[in-house]
Amino acid sequence: MHKRLCCPSPDQVEMQRYEIPEQLNAGQVLVRNTHGAEKHGTMQSFVHKHGNKRGAWDRKRGMHTPGEGVVWNYPIPLGNMQVGIVERLGPGVSRYKPGDRLVFYRGFEPVSVIDEREGWGLNAATLWKSATCLDPATFAFAALRDGNVRIGDAVAVFGLGAIGLMTVTLAKLSGCYPVIAIDPCENRRAAAETLGADATINPMGADAGELLREASDWRGMDVVVEFSGSMSAMQAGLRGVAFGGTVVSGAFPSPYPAGLDLGAEAHMNRPQIVFSRTESDPNRDHPRWNNDRVRTTLHRMILDGIIDGNSVVSPVVVFSDDLPEVYKRTIVDPCSSIKMGVTY
Repeated sequence: MHKRLCCPSPDQVEMQRYEIPEQLNAGQVLVRNTHGAEKHGTMQSFVHKHGNKRGAWDRKRGMHTPGEGVVWNYPIPLGNMQVGIVERLGPGVSRYKPGDRLVFYRGFEPVSVIDEREGWGLNAATLWKSATCLDPATFAFAALRDGNVRIGDAVAVFGLGAIGLMTVTLAKLSGCYPVIAIDPCENRRAAAETLGADATINPMGADAGELLREASDWRGMDVVVEFSGSMSAMQAGLRGVAFGGTVVSGAFPSPYPAGLDLGAEAHMNRPQIVFSRTESDPNRDHPRWNNDRVRTTLHRMILDGIIDGNSVVSPVVVFSDDLPEVYKRTIVDPCSSIKMGVTY
């Protein structure tokens, strides 16, 4: 009998017991995990905020159905990506062999049973922190593509969680200048500097939009990427974007409060507002690009050492019965964590 971290109902976090079958079915793989990491923004929206309040997503009608179903059923596993070693194979498995190392989607749990079609192989030298950044990197990648970012563009990134920090990394790799990172948390701004941000801004008590325009000789940013989910960040992005530029909304925010002003700089400078989400195929560049191609591209960059998660996965804690309380603290104090990692 093992334990995993779960959200059994809104505002509740606890360890729940689960069993691993003695015999694996055809195509199944048993993985003993060594490390894992969380995806805070999305998961916290289901733990204590708005994640299910909009109702289930109706694919046929292309809209949510308030009061009818949920986006994600409870209990919800907490955690996002795990790194582990293949220990046993079910009948017919050919993709993996015992001893292989891989990264895959799963909540925090010491042992996982996955389908052999899941996951991506890792080299022995691949850092686990970088491997668990595959998911945030895919969202960052999609945001920059959806924003039509080009070499030399001035790019601002609001919200320096794991996705925002991966956006900084990929914008620098794309030849953008300047890349300016905005977040109230000092540790997140420091991580952005480590990843190559040309400047950082603490928006608390500052006019971030004006500072962005000043940093670009008053042209404004060619592309603003908003991953904080904050209305004030969206307003600052609209204020700091260049005439005809692009604001990419990539966050999963709760409903904005009253006060977003679309009659000010947004009206005068006429930017495009683009909504981005990598998980919702078809991609804007469909059929050339889809989720599989995006993930394969980022997986290759991780294997090549281009994506570095060392400054992103923080803090790292030991998987134990204390994990629910540690997890709750990261919700209460966002600046205490960027992307919480676990070692088993």
